[in-house]
Amino acid sequence: MAYQVKTTTSYGKRVGGSFKNIISGFVVIVIGTVLLFWNEGRTVKTAKMLKHAAKECVHIPDVNTVDPSFNGKMIHANGLATTDQVLTDTYFGVFTPAIKLIREVEYYQWVENATTETKDKIGGKQETTTTYTYTKEWVSSPVDSQSFADPDYQGRNSVRENIPDQELVASNVSFGAYTLPSSLVSQMHLEEPMNVEGNEDFAVVKKAAADSLCHVRGNQVYIGKNVNSPEIGDVRVRFTKVMPAEVSILARNVNNTFEPYTDKNGYSLCTLVTGTESMDAMFQSKKSSNKTMSWVLRILGIILLYIGFKMIFEFLVTILKVLPFLASIANLGTSIAAFALTFVWALVVIAIGWLFYRPVLGILLLALAGAGIWYFTKKGKEKAI
Repeated sequence: MAYQVKTTTSYGKRVGGSFKNIISGFVVIVIGTVLLFWNEGRTVKTAKMLKHAAKECVHIPDVNTVDPSFNGKMIHANGLATTDQVLTDTYFGVFTPAIKLIREVEYYQWVENATTETKDKIGGKQETTTTYTYTKEWVSSPVDSQSFADPDYQGRNSVRENIPDQELVASNVSFGAYTLPSSLVSQMHLEEPMNVEGNEDFAVVKKAAADSLCHVRGNQVYIGKNVNSPEIGDVRVRFTKVMPAEVSILARNVNNTFEPYTDKNGYSLCTLVTGTESMDAMFQSKKSSNKTMSWVLRILGIILLYIGFKMIFEFLVTILKVLPFLASIANLGTSIAAFALTFVWALVVIAIGWLFYRPVLGILLLALAGAGIWYFTKKGKEKAI
């Protein structure tokens, strides 16, 4: 059953809060501006680093022998990443020869979900109704039910055993005659289930919980009465592993191991992919990732700018909340203004960034920003007439 909490905020308190938001809005605009400018530099420097690295890169045809002629060079190589190291999860007594042994834990808990509705009242007050609902879900960490809004659900959560997640990584991974550094090993993510069924060494769990509460099935250890009918407090643990596999790398060769290739601009490259990929394919993938990241950060920066301008204008909207219909009209107007300012501001910031890193494109973008300012100014004057 849903639980509701209703609160009322006075007009004066709302105006005071929106006034404070002006400062927060400027802070958000600064963050968005810095992000946009920094992203342009990051994009260009990363692209230049990849260009230089690709130009210098040479292929090691056979990794089964350390060739001194490649020492100090930017290299591409394909080979088998393997280890003879046995990884042991001491908590459960699970062990396997693998590059990684991963333990993921979930807890069956009550989870609080909240939805909020607000209504503006004549006179400027705001009525807020928050509806809380509760569902049983598998979650990655125990939920503190003491802070639940509904008193009937407070204190309902418990756990049979609090077990942390864990990732064990082999410290000695060979790549033919070479050794892979941890920075490359960490990029191996091709996981497969680690079958623990039939393993009788679950001493810690069985000591913490009765044998009847500990069930082993496939790659899962379940702590609870019934695997098919979970109860609040039940815990399930899944084991996965990363086994030896063919990999491809881009890095700088140093004796019998590798380190990041660092360009003169300070940006570096040290990457691994599972499978056999050509040098050209790997560089093309990194270039595509750089472009994708560039647009993701641009969009994020633009969103921050819009939010910042809206927070500043919210003060004007809140003042008009005494008559909700006037506030709705003002909100539409400030949204349009915030969008226009965001568009022009973002173009100017990106253009300035490009002036530092891509002068020709920067000049063109500044011209576009100027055209945008002229357009919005003209439209504003036409509406005024």
